[in-house]
Amino acid sequence: MPQILIKLLAHLQADDLGMPELAALVAKDAGMTGKILTVANSSAYHRNSRQPNLEQAMVALGTDMIKTLVISDSVFQTFNSFPNSSATDLRAFWKNSLTAAVLARETARRMNYAQPEEAYLAGLLHNVGRLALLATAPKEYAFNFTARDDEDLCAVEQRTLQITHAEAGAWLIERWQLDSFLADSVLYHHEPSERLEAAHPLIRIVRVAHVLACHAHDDALVDEARALCGLGPEAPDELLGLAARQVEKAAIHLGIDLAGADDLPVPAAFAPPPPVDPVQQRLSEEVRNLVLVSEVGQTFARQQGESGLLEAMTRSARILFDFENAVVLLENPTGQALIGAPTANQQRIAEFTVPLAKGGAVAQAALDRRLGFIRRDGRPLGLAEEQLLRMLGTESLVCLPLVAGARCLGVMIGGVATWQLPTCQKRERFLQAFGAQAAGALETAMSERGHARRQLAHVAEEYREASRRVVHEVNNPLAIIKNYLSVLDSKLERQEPVSAELSILNEEIDRVGQLVGSLTEIQPGVATSMVDSAPAADVARVVDDVLRLFRTTNFIPANVEIVVSMADAESRIEGDPDILKQILVNLVKNAIEALSGSGGRIEIANRGHVNRERRLYLELVVSDTGPGLSREVLANLFSAVKSTKEGPHHGLGLSIVHSLVKKLNGHIACRSGTTGTSFEILLPAHAGAGAPATLPVRALGSV
Repeated sequence: MPQILIKLLAHLQADDLGMPELAALVAKDAGMTGKILTVANSSAYHRNSRQPNLEQAMVALGTDMIKTLVISDSVFQTFNSFPNSSATDLRAFWKNSLTAAVLARETARRMNYAQPEEAYLAGLLHNVGRLALLATAPKEYAFNFTARDDEDLCAVEQRTLQITHAEAGAWLIERWQLDSFLADSVLYHHEPSERLEAAHPLIRIVRVAHVLACHAHDDALVDEARALCGLGPEAPDELLGLAARQVEKAAIHLGIDLAGADDLPVPAAFAPPPPVDPVQQRLSEEVRNLVLVSEVGQTFARQQGESGLLEAMTRSARILFDFENAVVLLENPTGQALIGAPTANQQRIAEFTVPLAKGGAVAQAALDRRLGFIRRDGRPLGLAEEQLLRMLGTESLVCLPLVAGARCLGVMIGGVATWQLPTCQKRERFLQAFGAQAAGALETAMSERGHARRQLAHVAEEYREASRRVVHEVNNPLAIIKNYLSVLDSKLERQEPVSAELSILNEEIDRVGQLVGSLTEIQPGVATSMVDSAPAADVARVVDDVLRLFRTTNFIPANVEIVVSMADAESRIEGDPDILKQILVNLVKNAIEALSGSGGRIEIANRGHVNRERRLYLELVVSDTGPGLSREVLANLFSAVKSTKEGPHHGLGLSIVHSLVKKLNGHIACRSGTTGTSFEILLPAHAGAGAPATLPVRALGSV
């Protein structure tokens, strides 16, 4: 089914198809655009000047005519794609289809049915099953294709083909997966009217259209049908007159020659014995083989993993070629031998090897990429061939190379009786087509296996990197715990209160547990955002918590001063406060280390709100008056590189800071020069936060 028709139906069902949407839809189909322009500039619509562009042409035609053209031309594209359609006179078929379509649409409008275009399409398609049967069985159905469409035709179809054209049409439309009662309207268009009294309106509409198009002379049948849709006695004649005019006009616009369609003979249905034509029989066999190979290819594509695919390949080969048994030998990674591929029914083959350089019929079939036929006829066979004959328990072998592109992946060995070899040789093209499908599926499975291995290696590397980061981060709270234990020891010796220190120790121990536990929550390859589900964090409170960790320990030398400049209490951000705490601990620790020799000043400042790309952020700055960073260090600042610091686990700190800022959906930048270094962080402001006023600078002083 053409995509333009599927999209048109979707718009019609959603009831949102105006001229702009219709123009956009038509513009995507070059063939339909040309059709619209041709009709708009024809004598029926052309007035004073030609319509050079699509939009003007569509305005000239009007919405109803455009819908008719799109639906009709799309369906006739589908009709013309059926096998044997070009060799058959379809004029009477097309006229009947157009007539039923117009009758269905006009009946739908008189019933106030919500979707008259759907009714038009249903009328066009109500006999598509006849084309399907002609395509499937051209010899058996060619005569009956031209027969009168009635119950007698259905009976002959059922007797000769075991399916009626109504059933075939419904099956075909169901394959198109149209969300509608279209399939049912096609399936039941031959049902007696009394059975359809409570049916869906579309089913009743198509029944009326069919009766008027094919049996207008049967007054009793027409009266029963029109009653289904509440039409008056005069309606059939009015509808038929309207249909005659519209069908002629539509045929001209669609480029369909209906001249002489009424003069074609309309025989009664019968089932003549098909003549035996060897050429046609061979052609039918080739077509059937192609269909089988296509279906086999779909079966292969649905298999999961190589083992399932190999099972499907050997099972399909036994069915299609009457192999008593079958095994697959695959080329090894070095390309020097064929190795047995085990299946559930043939495990011993895994230990079987055929060196390609040693010759033999099996190896030669793989090297030449040609079918090989091996039989016991008294002549000596290679050891590999004798083993395979015993393993498969047969008299002869068929060696089918599995060729994908320019590469032979291996061979399939089928065991057959000797009397079957001539039949297999006659089916050489079928065997080769089967081998190509199997090889293509096998190549895809092998590629997926390699991709899975690479993906697994990537996941393992991500876990290793995550573990390194966690180890680095755990060092911070462990160092704080170690320092607080020494503070705790001295305070206990002086019998001073230690509740504050114990509280901090509890917090840091919990933090260590969270960091270690985060290893179990890592999802490699998936970037997780903390903003959507995390609570708001109060920046001032987090800064106080960080400074409290450093304040009473030996982390801050006496010659280092920390100054804090905070905005008001409304300066909150969206995100997890623990993540912000990790960021600040890393940055403050780095700043202290930068000033540890010469001393200096560290400032933590909230510079208020910043609008970046129409989103509100809070700017937080951590700066120091240290010697600054070299150009080389600054260029790779946020990469996980080896640091010149002493001790293990160095070189990851700022990389971790960068990733944590990204988790909060923020941005980080660094400025550095001879007067010091500053890290400027933009973090998403909490929803509803106003522009804060800056508070006076508060100095914590030297520690």
